[in-house]
Amino acid sequence: MDLETLRHSTAHVMAQAVKGLWPDVKIAIGPAISDGFYYDFDKNTPFLPADLAVIEQEMNKIISKNYMFKRESIGKDEALKLFEKEPYKLELIKELADENITIYKNGDFIDLCKGPHLSSTGEIKAFKLLSLAGAYWRGSEKNPMLQRIYGTAFTSQKELDEYTKLLEEAKKRDHRKLGRELELYIIDETAGAGLIIYQPKGALLRIAIEDWEKAEHLSRGYDIIISPHIMKSDIWVRSGHYEFYKEHMYIFNVEDEEYAVKPMNCPAHMLVYKSKTRSYKDLPIRFFELGDVYRHEKSGVLHGLLRVRGFTQDDAHIFCLPEQLQQEIESVIDFVIHAMNVFGFADYAVELSTRPEKSIGDDKDWEHATSALEESLKSKKIKYDINEGDGAFYGPKIDIKLKDGLGRFWQCATIQCDFALPERFELEYAAQDGSKKRPVMIHRVILGSMERFIGALLEHYAGALPLWLSPEQVRIAPITDKQREYADIVSSALKKAGLRVKLDARNETIGYKIREARVQKIPYTIIIGQQEEAAGKIAVRSREKGDEGGALLKDFIERLSRQLRDKK
Repeated sequence: MDLETLRHSTAHVMAQAVKGLWPDVKIAIGPAISDGFYYDFDKNTPFLPADLAVIEQEMNKIISKNYMFKRESIGKDEALKLFEKEPYKLELIKELADENITIYKNGDFIDLCKGPHLSSTGEIKAFKLLSLAGAYWRGSEKNPMLQRIYGTAFTSQKELDEYTKLLEEAKKRDHRKLGRELELYIIDETAGAGLIIYQPKGALLRIAIEDWEKAEHLSRGYDIIISPHIMKSDIWVRSGHYEFYKEHMYIFNVEDEEYAVKPMNCPAHMLVYKSKTRSYKDLPIRFFELGDVYRHEKSGVLHGLLRVRGFTQDDAHIFCLPEQLQQEIESVIDFVIHAMNVFGFADYAVELSTRPEKSIGDDKDWEHATSALEESLKSKKIKYDINEGDGAFYGPKIDIKLKDGLGRFWQCATIQCDFALPERFELEYAAQDGSKKRPVMIHRVILGSMERFIGALLEHYAGALPLWLSPEQVRIAPITDKQREYADIVSSALKKAGLRVKLDARNETIGYKIREARVQKIPYTIIIGQQEEAAGKIAVRSREKGDEGGALLKDFIERLSRQLRDKK
């Protein structure tokens, strides 16, 4: 049984149940999605979480009656009359060019739909309604806010139970929940939606990632640059962002000149390239920036660290000769795979996205760019899917999606091949024969948005980050004030070794201190009592093993130093 057909059919049964329970509700659309289905409703009063169980009961009644899904084709005028009390269906019907309108009937319920559907409602064996959300009609804030009910369906109860368990685990790993509990970041509406404020621990996590990134880029022949947060609109007109991306940009006027907050870093990197004469002997040139960018995302799609309005990209642009293109792409692929291994992501999925309908540049250049990306993937023996028409407006791209501990994929790395912007910005290099030629430009990120990547890390590790990434690596807990002096000595030695340490000298029980360190997911807790002080040792508790007993401080430091070197 096709899952998409099953889920689409279950969405129709849900709409039938809702109409049966609340006849005045207006129905909108109900498609199948990647992990289930939803249906949007216009209801005068809000659905309550308790309503989901009531709707499920009604759906089971419909399923038990085994209504046939009957497909019919009717004229447009008849369809308009049939759905005259359903304004959202009427809007869709009026926009259809075809005079023949397809509808489906199951029992006394009729819906506007192309299908396909199951033969009957009785074929639905395992489903569950999951959550409620708000959604603007057709995704526009100018339209009414509807109520969306999400659900899922599987061919067997076993599959549904496994998926439900996965959802429960995902809730525990939710980076928004972990971000609050571990005091990593806040989003305060008084500052603005979708804007991340890093707390001290979150800032330390970011610094650990950024320090690794800077060292890696320098070792791979990149030069680090820094560009301004705002630039004149003229440059965005020239790049094409003003035409293709304006709705996502923050635009304002200063002294009768229009500026924009940068949504991308690439124009500034091209200006750096253009700032001096370049020779073929200079290429490839690789510019790297941890660039802060801002994009106008609708409030309804903002989601913790994963979808924000202000974020930092580990952005780089490589300017190379056409004959260097494939080698540079392969080097970036190697960099991405290395990064995934370092951060503990063992698996990934790859897509090659081709030219979109709205784009710039010459057909021959697009073919060259797409071929270079594809040949690089083949050379590295990497499996990939073709994502037709989803490239950037200036060039095709490779997207590499990380697979986390729950089997979910996260979009992080991207590699884009661009002949168009070097043309628009008149970038040149002196060729071997003395002529002026255009370089090819590769846009690429390794981790992508720092915010999204941190969100992915938190959920992948359920907040229990490896030692080298943990904001607080060691918690020292003296049992009484009498051990404070020895605890200070231990703390100083650990800090001198480069470890991030906190001394918990509060007047609390040792049990309380240990529990709090465990809740904070700190890799190691050192207990210091009278016995440890007398022996010149420490008592070690690890996050994974619990009580590990006594150890010499020197041995403990060597152990953690090895972990840090190995990025464990």
